Amino acid sequence: MEPILEIRNLNSFYHQGGGAFSKKRTVQVLKNVNVTLGQGEVLGLVGESGSGKSTLAKSILGMTEYQGEIIHHSRRPQMVFQDPYSSLNPKMNVLQNITFGLTANQVPRDEACRRAYRYLDAVGMQKSFLNKYPNSLSGGQRQRVAVARALAMEPKIILADEPVSALDKSVQAQVLNLFHDLQKEFGISIIFISHDLSVVEYMSDHIAVLYLGEVIEYSTSEELYHNPRHPYTKELLRSIPQISGDARLSTANREPPIELPSPIRPPSGCRYHPRCPYRTENCSKHIPAPALVGRDHIVKCHRCAAQNQPIEPMEGSLI
Repeated sequence: MEPILEIRNLNSFYHQGGGAFSKKRTVQVLKNVNVTLGQGEVLGLVGESGSGKSTLAKSILGMTEYQGEIIHHSRRPQMVFQDPYSSLNPKMNVLQNITFGLTANQVPRDEACRRAYRYLDAVGMQKSFLNKYPNSLSGGQRQRVAVARALAMEPKIILADEPVSALDKSVQAQVLNLFHDLQKEFGISIIFISHDLSVVEYMSDHIAVLYLGEVIEYSTSEELYHNPRHPYTKELLRSIPQISGDARLSTANREPPIELPSPIRPPSGCRYHPRCPYRTENCSKHIPAPALVGRDHIVKCHRCAAQNQPIEPMEGSLI
């Protein structure tokens, strides 16, 4: 599959302090991230809050400091944010919200309006909504307008950062199906970010699992969901609420989750080792190398590397 976005050895940072009574401190949020997004592919990024998912999106958009390479094979990606209630300008009507970015980029007014009509229709909303203001729309309608605004820029890549987490459960499925339909209709590549692995599994072709700034497992959606190898991925899957009594992964006897360590002082060796039930002394001392555990399935774990085929980090390696 032809890549439309390549991320190589990405390290991202932010700064803390630096006031009169504190020294400036640099915190590394992403560590040696390698990700490739194919043409027309949906890549899911999953992990707990603080794992670096949103920072990765901001790095792709050039909104944060980073080192490494981010190679775009298309025009600038567009973002669909988590909160539909704050992502639209309340002082602008729907038409103005959709066309603002276009006119700011020198797109003629007639063309901007034509795109607004087209993409509002594409997200299932009638032209009668064009003169309405965000405060008169439901959460699902606002998110559809936000998607139409992103589509109107006619990008090849959309970054969707937790796009349904702020919506009612009854509306989430509608918005997810909307993304599916639009991806097929326009051939857009999507990076879909969520803490909910069940949502990402439904949306994605491939999934990258982030933990404390590192991609620790990467595979196809089907393979990752049915054959997770990293202990952290298994933990995420066990956290998915189960309805039936004979569900594959029950949450009935799970211990309370352990708080994610701080990126300011990450653990030595494998960053997951303080939480891992299989940890050994080696895990706390050495950073695990990627291991190929199946076709297109890579894991960073000492245990997996011992049981499978370790691979040397190289240019273009996925993790």
